[in-house]
Amino acid sequence: MANGTTKKKGSSASAVKAAKNRSVVAGKRTPWGTIIGVVVVVALLAGVIVYYLQASAPKRDQAARDEAAAAFAPTASNPDPSKKIPGVVTKQYTGSVHILPTERVAYDQSPPFGGPHDGYWATCTGVVYPTAVRNENMVHSLEHGTVWIAYNPDLVKGDQIPLLEARVKGKPYTMMSPYPGLDKPISLQSWGHQLKLDSADDPRIDQFIAALRTNPNGVYPEIGASCDALGKGMFDPSNPPKFDPSKPGKDAKPMDYKGSTGAQGEQGGMPGTPPAGQ
Repeated sequence: MANGTTKKKGSSASAVKAAKNRSVVAGKRTPWGTIIGVVVVVALLAGVIVYYLQASAPKRDQAARDEAAAAFAPTASNPDPSKKIPGVVTKQYTGSVHILPTERVAYDQSPPFGGPHDGYWATCTGVVYPTAVRNENMVHSLEHGTVWIAYNPDLVKGDQIPLLEARVKGKPYTMMSPYPGLDKPISLQSWGHQLKLDSADDPRIDQFIAALRTNPNGVYPEIGASCDALGKGMFDPSNPPKFDPSKPGKDAKPMDYKGSTGAQGEQGGMPGTPPAGQ
C-alpha cells in the first residue's frame, strides 16, 4: 500500500510539472500578429516617405536652381542683369498698342517678344497651357512683366517637360505653352528680351527669369499691371484663343502700327487708358 501511494504521488507531481512546462512554453509563443502589424506599418511609412521625396524632388531641385540664379536679380546699380547672360537678344518696342481680338500682327520675331498686341492679356499667374495660345494675347502679358517659356512639342518631351513646368507652376508673372514650329527646343520671352536654348537643364533659364520677371527698373512698359484671369468673353485660361501657325495675311498689322479703333484699353478701360497705378 505504501509503495503504491508513493508511486501515485510521484506521478501526480510529474504531471503537474509537465503541465507547468507546457504552460510556460505556450506563454512564450512568438506574437506573429503583432510583428506582422508592425512590419505593415513600417512599410506604409516607408512608402509615404519615398513618395513624398519623389513628389517633392522637382520643387527641391528648383529651389536649388533659383538659389543659384539669385545673383542675376536686378538691382539699382545693375538694372538689367540679363545683359550678362550669353545668348540673350534684345529689341526696343513701343508698349500699349492694342488690336482687336479678330486681328493679327505681322510680328518680326518667332515667338514674338514685343510689339502691338491684343487688348486682353493671357493669364500669367503661373499657368502651364497644354496647347499653343494666340501670340497677340501672350505678348500683352510680356508687357506686364511676365516671362513666357515656349517650347517645341516635337523636340521637348519626357522629363524635360516637368523641368520646365517647375519654373512656372504657381509662380506669378510666369507662363508656359507649346509653340509648334519653333526653331529651337526652348525659347524664353520677356518684353524686349529673348533667349533660345536646347535643353531644360540649362541654368540660363533660371538666370533669365531672375533677371527679367517683374524687373522694376523699366525693362517692360507697364509696371504693376495685372496678370490675373480676365474670364469668358475676354481671355478664358481654360479655353484660350488658339495659336495660328499660318503666315499672317496682307491685312495683318505691322510692327509700327498705332492701334485699332475700339480695341480694349488697359485694365478694362477705353483705348489709351493707362494701367492702374500709373
